[in-house]
Amino acid sequence: MNCPGLQARVQDKNFNRGFSPINNNNMKHVIKRSWAEPYKIKMVELLKMTSPQHRKKALQQAGFNTFLLRSEDVYIDLLTDSGTSAMSDRQWAGMMLGDEAYAGSRNFYHLEKVVQDVYGYKYLVPTHQGRGAENILSKILIKPGDIIPGNMYFTTTRLHQELAGGKFEDIIIDEAHDPENEHPFKGNVDLAKLEKLIKKYGANRIPYISIATSVNMAGGQPISIKNLKELRALTKKHGIRVIHDMTRVAENAHFIQQREKGYQNKSIKTIVKEICSLTDGATMSAKKDALVNIGGFLAVNDWDVFEEARNMVVVYEGLHTYGGLAGRDMEAMAIGIMESVDDDHMHARVGQVIYLGEKMIDYGVPIVRPIGGHGIFVDAKKFLPHIPQYEFPAQTLAAEVYLDSGVRTMERGVVSAGRKANGENYYPKLELVRFTIPRRVYTQAHMDVIAESTARVYERRNKIRGLKMVYEPKYLRFFQARFEPLK
Repeated sequence: MNCPGLQARVQDKNFNRGFSPINNNNMKHVIKRSWAEPYKIKMVELLKMTSPQHRKKALQQAGFNTFLLRSEDVYIDLLTDSGTSAMSDRQWAGMMLGDEAYAGSRNFYHLEKVVQDVYGYKYLVPTHQGRGAENILSKILIKPGDIIPGNMYFTTTRLHQELAGGKFEDIIIDEAHDPENEHPFKGNVDLAKLEKLIKKYGANRIPYISIATSVNMAGGQPISIKNLKELRALTKKHGIRVIHDMTRVAENAHFIQQREKGYQNKSIKTIVKEICSLTDGATMSAKKDALVNIGGFLAVNDWDVFEEARNMVVVYEGLHTYGGLAGRDMEAMAIGIMESVDDDHMHARVGQVIYLGEKMIDYGVPIVRPIGGHGIFVDAKKFLPHIPQYEFPAQTLAAEVYLDSGVRTMERGVVSAGRKANGENYYPKLELVRFTIPRRVYTQAHMDVIAESTARVYERRNKIRGLKMVYEPKYLRFFQARFEPLK
């Protein structure tokens, strides 16, 4: 699988272990070994090809919301990387070892040990997925009137914080809001912003700092170890917890390995554990990094928080040794966690994303830079500058890409941002369309099709008109809102 852009950008000297260039004196050019995935395909799932007429009808029925499309009407599905990855033969074998006892499943104890070994957290509470952990954590730690600073909001995280009576405050560095800024760690916390909040509200009104690795809404951008260490020192000084949204922590570790001084020769697994050691607990949607179709957990080091969480999980999820999951799901998760921190896997995973990003750049498509870890984020403001934000340019662009090729993407802009308490829309600086790449699912040829389709839409961008929202649910509107084209 030829990937010249990846070879040009990746600096890790171990990336092509055993794949050194051939330099034959009789040849005029240096021949490079191609990059390829560290696996082979054992089973395939057939995809459905559709006509433009079929896609137009399907999109109209879905209210121009890609979340409401039926999967059978989608050719290449880039809606999300959550629960859409391909499990390995070892994970499928582990599914056959599921202990479906209601209490004390051996798969729980295996998962607990893996979480302790790989991430370093002491106590584990399994949940059906990441938002189950967010719900429990918010109910335990947040009081009405509390302030929760974080390195950019995420939709479900912020909603749980708000429902518990808290208010999210963005403390990410300003560079994260600029799609063209090439800062290598756009997920970093602006410590001056945090100190200003502590001074304004007092540490006693800040139950924890919400820190995401590979910040989703910023384009999959990483946070550095240096910044985490500085954050840890500041929060210790004020007695404030750091809670880690570790959904894509291994992808963040990859970027630290590639970009941060002193980490080039450290393994992904070693870096992941160091990241976690700088936090007090974590929520995890295992449907991303951990390569499973369902599952998550809350992991903490504080016994009192754990004690309350394992009582609360019985109310909302299930017994504390299964938390809404089957034994087989916990076994697949334990194996997936170990596979997620394998260097070859992570280099290939991020490498495929970089390949697609390089193709987009070659076609002139405006994307968030540097290229992130789990997908390509197209800058809809720059792609469709004639469409104002209140006419939903990112939602419009996602619909147009689907119409062109059957590729399903998703909006990450004003629709996802939702409304303030006073009913006004949030208008984020970033108005993006996320092309999210499932792990171990699609080939390089699929990446070519995606890039070419986006380029075709870009060629006719001046003819595209915006949308109006005709139905809006109360919470997380991007999932179920419906739209109509503006005339």
